[in-house]
Order: sequence, then C-alpha cells, then structure tokens
Amino acid sequence: MSATPVPTELLLLAAAVVLLIVQIFVQSGTMTKELGGDWNAGPRDDGRRPTGVIAGRAERALKNYLETFPAFVGLALALAVTGRTGGLGLAGAHLWFWARVVYVPLYLAGVPKVRSLVWLAALVGLGLMAAALVL
Repeated sequence: MSATPVPTELLLLAAAVVLLIVQIFVQSGTMTKELGGDWNAGPRDDGRRPTGVIAGRAERALKNYLETFPAFVGLALALAVTGRTGGLGLAGAHLWFWARVVYVPLYLAGVPKVRSLVWLAALVGLGLMAAALVL
C-alpha cells in the first residue's frame, strides 16, 4: 500500500514550526545571556526585560512572527483540506516561509527598509494563499 504524498504546503507548515522553535531558542538564548541563567530558571516575577539591542530585537522578531504564524497555519491547512494545493497557494506559502526565514537575520542585524520589504513579501504570500482558496 503506497502512502499518499504530503502536500508541499504542509511540509512548509512543518518547516514553519521548526522556524518557530529556532526563533524561540534565539530569543530565549539572547535574553538568558543578558539576564542570566538564574533569571531563566526562575519564576521571572521581577518583571525584568532585556535592555540589550540584540535581545530586544530577537524578542520583537519572535513577536512579529507570532502575528502572522496563525494565519499561515490556517491557510496552509485550508489549502490542504480543500485540495487546492499547488499553484498560487503554494507560491504564496513559499513566499511567506522564505520571507520569514530572511526576516530574522535582517531584524537581528538591524537592517532598515529591506527588512520591511521582506515583511511585506511575507504578507503578500499570505494574500496569495488566501486568494488560492477563493479563486
């Protein structure tokens, strides 16, 4: 019995989860480096926030990722469930994913303008995925 091939949109969804985990590690690693292991292992009741540039950027980049990740999850699953995989939706999924991969180092490096264009490209990717569901 042969297995049904997994739609590429769902493979990109799995890759997006890996990217999420990587960003969580980058963010927590930079915060721990700044605030210390005791802070990381403790209850964090003191409300301390990172003041360093890189830790702050990593935190904001993760927050930004989490703003569009749910939309990507929903759209990728909707494309797969409805059988509307490939074509425009797949192009949008690729655009969103690869733009998000590029976004992180741009944000951490503090690259202005280009980072915003990459963010916009990711948003266009979501738009393409949504369009593939209704067109």
